[in-house]
Order: sequence, then structure tokens, then C-alpha cells
Amino acid sequence: MWQKKIILVILVSLFCALQYRLWFGKHSIPDYLALQAEVEQRQKQNANLAQRNKLLAADINDLKIGLDAIEERARNELGLIKEGETFYRIIPKADNN
Repeated sequence: MWQKKIILVILVSLFCALQYRLWFGKHSIPDYLALQAEVEQRQKQNANLAQRNKLLAADINDLKIGLDAIEERARNELGLIKEGETFYRIIPKADNN
């Protein structure tokens, strides 16, 4: 009779030890959930970076193919004008109210 109690105590203590390791030990369920959240965050970052890379690749392709893209960037970003063109700046009239 006391042998059954000893076996029961051993099994219950083993079960508790395994439960402790499952919930609080190394590689536990909270660790798994934290890693899963980190993976989701990294996947979102990778998706954003992949989209950015596509835009940059399209920009590079435009620069390689056509001079129009180069001319457009020079005009917009550097304020350059072609030879023989005249640049006019229109300044709005200031209201004196």
C-alpha cells in the first residue's frame, strides 16, 4: 500500500517539475510566444524593406534606361536648367492686411 503512495508522490513531483520547466524554465511557453512576436515584427520589417528595394530597383532601372529620369532629378533636386533656357521665378504678391 505504501509503495503505491510512493509511486504516486514520485509521479506527481515529476509532473510538477515538468510543468515548472514548461511554464518557467528555459525555452518555455512565454519564451516561445516572445520569439513568435519577434518573428512577426521582423517579417513586417522585411516586407517594408522589400518594398523599398523594389522602389529603388525601379529608380535604378529608370536611371539606366532613360535620360529623362536623370534630367527630371537634376531639375527637381538640383534646380538645373538646360542650355538656352531662361529661368523665371514668380514671387506671389504679399497681402498687407
